[in-house]
Amino acid sequence: MHTAEKEGAGLDIRYLKGVGEKRAAQLTRLGIRTVDDLLGFYPRDYVDYSHPYPVAGAPYDVKCVVRATVYGKNGGARIRGGRQMAKATAGDDTAGLILTYFNNPYALQKLEVGREYLFFGKVGGTFTAREMVNPVMLTVESAAASPLVPVYPQTEGVSSAYLAKCVRAAFAAAPDIEEPLPAALIEKYRLCGKAEALQKIHFPQSRQDVQAARRRLIFEELLALQLGLLLLRGREAAHTGAPMRPADLSPFWNALPFAPTGAQRRAAQEILADLGKKTPMNRLLQGDVGSGKTLVAAAGVYAAAQSGYQSVLMAPTEILAAQHADTLDRLLAPLGIRVALLTGSVKGAAKKAALRAIAAGEVELVVGTHAVLSAGVEFARLGFAVTDEQHRFGVRQRSLLAAKADHPHLLVMSATPIPRTLGLLMFGDLDISVLDELPPGRTPVKTYAITGKKRADMYGFVRRQLAAGRQAYIVCPVIDEGENDMQAVTTYYTDVAQPLLEHYRVGLMHGRLKAAEKAAVMDAFKAGALDVLVSTTVIEVGVDVPNANIIVIENAERYGLSALHQLRGRVGRGKGEAYCVLISDHATDAVKKRLSFLCHTNDGFEIAKFDLETRGPGDFFGSRQHGLPTLRIADLMADSRALYAAQKEALALVGADPALRSPGNAGMRRLAEELFSGDTALTVSYTHLRAHETRHDLVCRLLLEKKKKNNTKKKKKR
Repeated sequence: MHTAEKEGAGLDIRYLKGVGEKRAAQLTRLGIRTVDDLLGFYPRDYVDYSHPYPVAGAPYDVKCVVRATVYGKNGGARIRGGRQMAKATAGDDTAGLILTYFNNPYALQKLEVGREYLFFGKVGGTFTAREMVNPVMLTVESAAASPLVPVYPQTEGVSSAYLAKCVRAAFAAAPDIEEPLPAALIEKYRLCGKAEALQKIHFPQSRQDVQAARRRLIFEELLALQLGLLLLRGREAAHTGAPMRPADLSPFWNALPFAPTGAQRRAAQEILADLGKKTPMNRLLQGDVGSGKTLVAAAGVYAAAQSGYQSVLMAPTEILAAQHADTLDRLLAPLGIRVALLTGSVKGAAKKAALRAIAAGEVELVVGTHAVLSAGVEFARLGFAVTDEQHRFGVRQRSLLAAKADHPHLLVMSATPIPRTLGLLMFGDLDISVLDELPPGRTPVKTYAITGKKRADMYGFVRRQLAAGRQAYIVCPVIDEGENDMQAVTTYYTDVAQPLLEHYRVGLMHGRLKAAEKAAVMDAFKAGALDVLVSTTVIEVGVDVPNANIIVIENAERYGLSALHQLRGRVGRGKGEAYCVLISDHATDAVKKRLSFLCHTNDGFEIAKFDLETRGPGDFFGSRQHGLPTLRIADLMADSRALYAAQKEALALVGADPALRSPGNAGMRRLAEELFSGDTALTVSYTHLRAHETRHDLVCRLLLEKKKKNNTKKKKKR
């Protein structure tokens, strides 16, 4: 065993006093492998023993602290099921209290008859026979010395009391705790030191101690987060190879058959200002469903063309790419801007012709999927690159796109409204433009939440809408563990949708269809050859069918509110009323509250804020989309002031010391490395790490890709 393993914060948890191999395995389930991990395993709450209730005054069925004297105890007995039960009697001047313990033969041994204790738990029983089952006990003397007792997240075999004992041993094993924060920041924000903060968070003497510790540790964690993002994404001050002269957008606006919103004009001017700078633009354009992001991107394409530069727009699906190409061609062709579509489905002579035209500079805008990143695609003079639905593209794809030219200007678009606080966090390397207005004429979608009992009535309503010449979406998620999207939606299509809509033309869409098959189904639906489309969430992004006025979402509780809002945005794009029906049989208060909120608002930003507050960023973006590391103590929404301060200081630190190599910054670099990648360094290539991908995800992905390549080689040899 190395010396580093034997002592200090890096001590393997197995060698901590009172742990050993078995306990270490249990602690590993909580993410605790070293003493440092243990010290960073913060309490989730505290039991305050400073203000106990008298027995008669204790509230029923609520966890509380009761002060009582033990009067007597029995020897215990076995009951049905082989369980052991032991009882003790206690009380005070106001009432008696029965203490009942199950499968805890040592509990009574710890109690002395005639001695006063503090008991924590729920008071039940009757008015005349109050009872506490398996209460936590503390002596009056211990409570006086440490009135706030930490409550830790637990796992099987590891109690909160045991964790507190281990933490005390950890402080003894690591007496010299490193101070990672620069002294200037500690002084500037009047923070307590790291050692003091850890002592106060684990064993506070007052609520003020907890507040001081949390303030320090939250700032440190958010600073590490911001530094990690900056180190991962790199903030090169490169000069763009596409400097553009000021452009007059008047011809573009005047050519439109409608008036743009004020938000669209404002965002377009922000883009124009960026295009005129020496450094390449890195801007996030976000807006609610239907807010007109494509029009703003088209304004940027027009401006680039006026300076003689080509543009490219990359969409996540062929369906969406084709839709963008049609829309942009209608907007830009009258202004002399030629548009080419390049997807995997474009093959043979058509592909060769498109590649020649792009290389020769004969088209000003290329719209495509990942196909635009392939080696054979060469641009004559690429200056402006746009990615739509940015959360579906990673840093690697964005960097490959940027590699097609000399630091082109980059615009990334998102239809997931992100509160500005979180936007600044996640896209610290991007400026943000927000479209907070909807074009006039957009009718809010009427939204209803029902249970499965009303499904038949709901289908009756759908049939009446279809009879009136309208179309409908029905979205079906995976229901059973281990089931794939194709199985789930196919079963629903066969067993539910077709029988209830037997006289109508019902189509089926899922992620396992080939691109050409998806396109054929979608084209049929857009052309009116299908009345109903039963689908997975592949229809979430960008599909525009104005005649579709109703969407039904089964098992709605399985989606975040922002995802439901995205799906709801598939309807309400034409004239007349539009409807969204959410079906859920989960009757919990939390589900009812979430779905009710969606029914009463169409504001995507308010929905996103509510979703984040109730579900957290991980659920909000989906497990594979945001890739932010798990925070131990900070809350992105509640700690916004600390977040802004941390971002400002992170920018200053990286600006003065880009790699954080100076001795004063080494501690924060180490924390940033640990936050993002556990026990490995932030040395990931910018071109390999995908946006919203953790270092752990990267390692797993590369290993799988390597395995896949090896398997392919073996098959070829055979």
